[in-house]
Amino acid sequence: MQYTSPSAMAASESEHGPAHRLDTHGSDAGAPGWDAINHALNRVYPRQSPWHSSAPAGDAAPLPGISAYKRITPLPHWHFVTYGFSELFDKRSDDAEISGYGFELTFRLANPDDADEPPRWALNFLQNLARYVFESGHGFHAGHYLSAGGPIAADSDSAIRALAFVHDPELAPIDSDNGRVEFLQIVGLTNEEEFALKRWSTLKVLEVFHDYLPLWITDLERGSLLADPEIAARLAGGSAREGSSVGTIYADHVDWEQRKRLLRAPTTVLSLSARQVGELLALLPLRLPFGNAFGVVGPERRAVFEPAVRGNEAEVADGALHLRLDERAVRSLVSRLRAQAGIYEVDGFAALQVEVR
Repeated sequence: MQYTSPSAMAASESEHGPAHRLDTHGSDAGAPGWDAINHALNRVYPRQSPWHSSAPAGDAAPLPGISAYKRITPLPHWHFVTYGFSELFDKRSDDAEISGYGFELTFRLANPDDADEPPRWALNFLQNLARYVFESGHGFHAGHYLSAGGPIAADSDSAIRALAFVHDPELAPIDSDNGRVEFLQIVGLTNEEEFALKRWSTLKVLEVFHDYLPLWITDLERGSLLADPEIAARLAGGSAREGSSVGTIYADHVDWEQRKRLLRAPTTVLSLSARQVGELLALLPLRLPFGNAFGVVGPERRAVFEPAVRGNEAEVADGALHLRLDERAVRSLVSRLRAQAGIYEVDGFAALQVEVR
């Protein structure tokens, strides 16, 4: 599932105070959720006290704490873990089975220079993700992805400009007194890699990447994995076999009108923004030929492309425009449509026009 980019998600060094060492082996009866996270981390790091960043009293930071563990295997990296998406103290949500949003975030960031303290921008980055979740009310799940709109480290020119979420390979879900908590790991991706997720399946693409990114460690210095012909071929093969798992994209403009014609079916004119055309052209052939619908959702209206059963047709139902296209119509639409203003017709579907603005 795709999410809209969090506002100002990229983070700089200057926003957050320094981290300090934390003893995670104590127990606090007043914080059962926090204690459960500590117990899970102590199983992985039994002899290490992490660096810990705590939000000072009155601070606007949404997360009460973030810990960072220094690792040397399989590659030197920092392993960040958040405290605050789940219920750390009292149980306040109505769902007894799930603690808060049901997850905490983790993030593995390469540490090639063997720095002794975690970079502060990474703490700010995690806090910015928390702001997005708390302000929007939308949590994350394994398989979600989003664009950062630029380098995730704001003061860098890194090619890592998108994120995906997987289950942390070393931290299994836990059951605290406040409910279940999963550990979702952030994986930093290039824009090209993010688009590869859309063309196939987030989790299947990430499984391929795991062969080249141990523990899904994010390295700000790397380029796109798709520059490797072997990786590109594996992803292309998956798309060709299974199509795309993306069923919906979001657009800044979707509209339609149906114009009556004498003694003939009305002409349906679908209006789209040029900015969404590239994504539509890439994903439509990976959805309809595999028997799956594909939706384009605008601020007020939505259009749904569906495989034709009784021939090409357009119907407005449930507040959406449903366009049913056979294979010939799909091929024609993909070959003719361009990301530039104009009116485009579709072979075999004379009653449909696509207007690009």
